[in-house]
Amino acid sequence: MTTQGVENAAMLLYFAAFLYFTSTTGYILFLFKQKEKIEKYALVSAAAGGILHFLSIVTDTVVNGRVPADNMGQNLSIAGLALCAAFIYFRFRSKLKILGVFATPLISLIIASSLAVPASSVKDITAVRNIWLISHISLIFLGEAALALACGAGILYLIQEKGIKGKKTGFFFKRLPSLDLLDNTSYLCIITGFTMLTFGLVTGFIYAKSAWGNFWSGDPKEIWSIATWLFYAALLHCRLVSGWQGKKSAIMTIIGFAALLFTFLGVNLLIGSHHQIFTK
Repeated sequence: MTTQGVENAAMLLYFAAFLYFTSTTGYILFLFKQKEKIEKYALVSAAAGGILHFLSIVTDTVVNGRVPADNMGQNLSIAGLALCAAFIYFRFRSKLKILGVFATPLISLIIASSLAVPASSVKDITAVRNIWLISHISLIFLGEAALALACGAGILYLIQEKGIKGKKTGFFFKRLPSLDLLDNTSYLCIITGFTMLTFGLVTGFIYAKSAWGNFWSGDPKEIWSIATWLFYAALLHCRLVSGWQGKKSAIMTIIGFAALLFTFLGVNLLIGSHHQIFTK
């Protein structure tokens, strides 16, 4: 480990945080002004922040010889990068520009939290060198990022739907896209997030076998993870078979994301599990 390398990684992360905050400001201005140039600058700022953020994690990995996923601060940092990557992907895939109003403030909040959490490392650093754990972490965070954006699209859907039903032509009604675009984007995010979550759980079970000798140990984190997966599986089933779209789906995506947050943070902090070593 070199002091210079650690400082470089930290510097890159602080620059990334600055760009994320700049992007957040840009998207808030875009919400009010509705000028394409503002949205373009905000998007470029978010993308530049994501690149610097990625380089920070790569630098940290090279310097310390392991992926930085040892504690709460580092895991929040990875979550923020995953959300940035997911936002940029769906921004171009769905053309839903207004999604940045939800995504960039959330990214900024996550990164600010990661920088504010006191740094501490687990003693058993060999665990994070396991390729299955690295795959598990990457897939889970990308899946959760996509599902977070589904939640964001769901919130925007409910706001727009309320405005239309109330025949209001106020602030949000003029700035939000059609209900169909919001619903389709949310659905796309759910499918993508659920797929990644599925592969993330599979690689997690494989890692558990290599680390603890069992695919399944009944750990609270495992139970809540499966419960959340089943929730999204049921949501997709209802959309495909029972025609659950629009408002029902939007509400369920918000509830699902709340369950994800509890699985990520609440289980470790309130209940406890052997995953706690990565969130101290």
